[in-house]
Amino acid sequence: MNDIRRSILWVVFGFAMVLIWDKWQIHNGKPATFFPSSTPPAVTAPAQGTPAPKADASLPSASTHPSSAGASAVPGADASAPAAATRHEVSTDVLRLSFSSEGGALVGAQLLKHAQASGGADRDIKTPFTLLSQTAQRTYVAQSGLVGGNFPTHKTPMALVGGAPTALADGQDSLQVRYESAEVGGVQLITTYTLKRGHYDIGVQHEVRNVGSAPVSPQLYRQLVRDGSTVESQTPFYSTFTGPAVYTTEHKFQKIEFKNVAGDKATYVKNATDGYVAMVQHYFATAWLLDAGVARENFVRQVADNLYSVGSLASLPAIAPGQSQTVQARLFVGPQDEKKLETLAPGLELVKDYGWLTILAKPLYWLLEKIHGFVGNWGWAIVLLVVLIKAAFYWLNASAYRSMAKMKAINPRIMEMRERLKSNPQQMQQEMMKIYREEKVNPLGGCFPILIQIPVFIALYWVLLSSVEMRNAPWIGWIHDLSSPDPFYILPLVMAITTMVQTALNPLPPDPLQAKLMWMMPLVFSVMFFFFPSGLVLYWITNNVLTIAQQAHINRRMGVPLKFNLPKFK
Repeated sequence: MNDIRRSILWVVFGFAMVLIWDKWQIHNGKPATFFPSSTPPAVTAPAQGTPAPKADASLPSASTHPSSAGASAVPGADASAPAAATRHEVSTDVLRLSFSSEGGALVGAQLLKHAQASGGADRDIKTPFTLLSQTAQRTYVAQSGLVGGNFPTHKTPMALVGGAPTALADGQDSLQVRYESAEVGGVQLITTYTLKRGHYDIGVQHEVRNVGSAPVSPQLYRQLVRDGSTVESQTPFYSTFTGPAVYTTEHKFQKIEFKNVAGDKATYVKNATDGYVAMVQHYFATAWLLDAGVARENFVRQVADNLYSVGSLASLPAIAPGQSQTVQARLFVGPQDEKKLETLAPGLELVKDYGWLTILAKPLYWLLEKIHGFVGNWGWAIVLLVVLIKAAFYWLNASAYRSMAKMKAINPRIMEMRERLKSNPQQMQQEMMKIYREEKVNPLGGCFPILIQIPVFIALYWVLLSSVEMRNAPWIGWIHDLSSPDPFYILPLVMAITTMVQTALNPLPPDPLQAKLMWMMPLVFSVMFFFFPSGLVLYWITNNVLTIAQQAHINRRMGVPLKFNLPKFK
């Protein structure tokens, strides 16, 4: 009885600590872990007392990147202030973009096919998801400009020219937004954005005109600037990566933590002729895509308090007076749709990060997508995928459950022997091994087959956690969003019950303390799942139910009575 009371007290204490943590999160301006608002912000606001990030970021100077001998600093705070910036909004069928006359930068992006809030509150997408923004509370923008002299930068005032379209017309497949700077240091910069119907990648053309009297050799930089706030979908129980990333063929995908950038400990490929630079967050990403073969210098740095940039710097050929040089690139701003990302640039699909289990996760995602194409519902696709995985591992699981059934059959003999020889541990161990040999039982036989499957189910966990398709995807009834926790906690309760039933069907460890711990772990594990996305809980419930069914079937075939094995809490 004392053990039961102690266990109850530990559970109460655990819940109290979690609730205190939740209140601390709210106190610091972060989203609540429990009962979050129905329309959470896209990112967490900076903590009270933290200055808002500045909107004007500077490119690294030559001293920061010694390999770029011609690079110089972008004008700082002591430079003449630009004229008041104006914004121009343009819409396609998938994007609503906002451009600034200050440097012709992209300072706003809404994804019209994705709702701002998860949880099913905006299933009709009344409020599109905001990815890029430039406000007093938030900074996430795409900028470009020239260095290597007194040239136009992302702080230079630019004029909108060419008719200033605001939306794709019916039957129109593309439109252009063109910004043109005045002459600065004998150089004029013209930036042209090309938006296409159904595309999240934006064509970006930079034309550099030498209108002076001497040759110039500028360098063109393209960068993404973002504050270090975490996204609203991150919780203390599970988290996803938010921050810069650099991809090259040589070293593949390299994630860079904000804290490493701030501490000048970032490790990544600085010089390359392929790849991309990106800003990544849960479900969404932005990336500058340059053509292969273009030499560039990648950079990642902290440009202000809680403000970071990732970008690339490319040298242009010498431009004679009266001549111009035009270079092309693409800017991706959108969801981590794996199929579309694969078609845009090599390795771009890796912004959807599965970690070290990518080799298993990608085939699982492919299979999940094929099943969804057949059933038309992501929830049922998850159920069917788990059924297929369990079927593929049927014989391996059968071996484990047969071993467990044998262990359960001889468990009364083991318990009697332990009680009889409890004062002689050495003889107890010898007798136990003798029983195992006589009955041809391997006490670890039920563990190895299950251990082999663990990487597969961890990979499936990351597939479901990372796939933007789960966001605002309904299943049945009250489950309107597979990426959000069950609003009524029904699925977590079912998962807790099935987990405890599954535990009860397994043979108890001979050690009473181990037996009690084996029962406590499912309870602790289930508490975490109360705050996990519904899709993850659904996958775990399906796995539990199939495991219980297979275990019961094998026990009946072996003539082992199906009963619950409960430890003695005395």
